[in-house]
Amino acid sequence: MAQKDFLLDKGRYRARVARTDAELAQCHALRSAVFRGGAPDVDAFDERCLHVMVHDGQTNGLVCCFRVMRLTSGAAIGQSYAAQFYALDALEHFDGPMFEMGRFCIVPHTSDPDILRVAWGAMTRLVDEAEVKLLFGCSSFAGTRAETYLDTFALLQQRHLAPLRWRPRIKAPSVVRLGDSGPNPDPKRGMANMPPLLRTYLMMGGWVSDHAVIDADLGTLHVFTGLEIAAIPPARKRLLRAVAG
Repeated sequence: MAQKDFLLDKGRYRARVARTDAELAQCHALRSAVFRGGAPDVDAFDERCLHVMVHDGQTNGLVCCFRVMRLTSGAAIGQSYAAQFYALDALEHFDGPMFEMGRFCIVPHTSDPDILRVAWGAMTRLVDEAEVKLLFGCSSFAGTRAETYLDTFALLQQRHLAPLRWRPRIKAPSVVRLGDSGPNPDPKRGMANMPPLLRTYLMMGGWVSDHAVIDADLGTLHVFTGLEIAAIPPARKRLLRAVAG
């Protein structure tokens, strides 16, 4: 993917694509702090991605970053980060460009919803410019104790499973089946324990795999998450494009 400059100014926050080694190093530093407790977080997928940065215009500090890999169609999905953990052969038949969004992180102890809003506005600009038809990635839960998230997993099982025609199959050696979480979740607790990024996907019509992967490397649980752009409700699209514009 070409390293095209990208800029979005909304309120106190600015989003752009990292253009220099120093800017990429800022992204790696934030990722390291969020995902690895300060240990380096760099992998072979970084070279194939755009790295989007959200800065606080008042402090010039980096408050959010994520990376985006463009795939020309489902036939290329085996090249994705998620394909390490999920059997994605069903999605090989998806017709249209895809984006894999990964390593999404916000600076710890920050709760301003405008950060997430600007990040999604930046993503909307990129999706529209590349005429992307499917956005996907791994939505992470902190820690590897599945019992912490039983209500959340049960909600996902009941309301947000991927359509059978696209549903990922098990590939990773250690997984938690969402259907094992029990039939009577507490909706309030389930939503409270849901990662904000995943909640946003679901509000737009996104769906998840029927199992969570236990990722011992990052110390997280994650579910494959997909969002078909055509399925986003029109009102939600207008809101996203209002931010992106």
